[in-house]
Amino acid sequence: MLRDELLYRLADLGASLRFFSRLAVPQLGRLDDTGALPELPRAAAMIPLAGFLIALPAALVGLASSAAGLPDLLVGLLVVAVLVAPTGALHEDGLADSADGLVGGATVDKRLLIMKDSRIGTFGGLALILATLIRASAYGALFAHPAAGVFAVLGGGALSRLAMTALWAALPNARPDGLAARLGQPDARTVAIGAGLTLLLLSPLAVLTGAPTLLGIAFAGLAALAFGAFAREKIGGQTGDILGATQVLSEAAFLVGLLIGG
Repeated sequence: MLRDELLYRLADLGASLRFFSRLAVPQLGRLDDTGALPELPRAAAMIPLAGFLIALPAALVGLASSAAGLPDLLVGLLVVAVLVAPTGALHEDGLADSADGLVGGATVDKRLLIMKDSRIGTFGGLALILATLIRASAYGALFAHPAAGVFAVLGGGALSRLAMTALWAALPNARPDGLAARLGQPDARTVAIGAGLTLLLLSPLAVLTGAPTLLGIAFAGLAALAFGAFAREKIGGQTGDILGATQVLSEAAFLVGLLIGG
């Protein structure tokens, strides 16, 4: 029984890594179908761990570049670049589309139509610039203490995916024919398991920094709640773009909380 549960969890992790990144992930156990989408609601528990692993190369690049004595902002920009590369800017694309649609559209239908357009407008461009600068400058400052920087990258990768998953579970689908709707929604139990796993993944950072980690978690949660309420008001729920934007915004808020608390 325990072995079967482990095999299912490995399969969920493999599917989540493939769905949320472009990493070449080998088959993780005999139950892992390398061509399958994540099976929600069960797989949602492993999405934070997938985010943690996706962030690992960026954490190593931040450690190496800070050890080389590069300027703080350059360290932060390199970290963000390596965070974005494995995902193909999946979440940043969602942020840009969400900013254009939610702010630029006058009606629900118009907002959803704008969000579906692959072109980036003024609001989307500004959102990308601001989010990149906030995260890069924050990571640069955090890597003044290399161990804290490493675990901030990894913890942010996990926590921001948990925020995304929780919003996915909490809000109705705004677009019934969208990918998020076709995948289904996580259930509360699975989100709770993911939350427990996220707290475990954040524990090294909490040991290193103490209260700032708690403040970062609070900031990330508030950012996700506020953005979720805004999305519900503007389009009636969530889409894949909204979920991607949630990941970026909650990561940025987590980093700001860490810095304020420190």
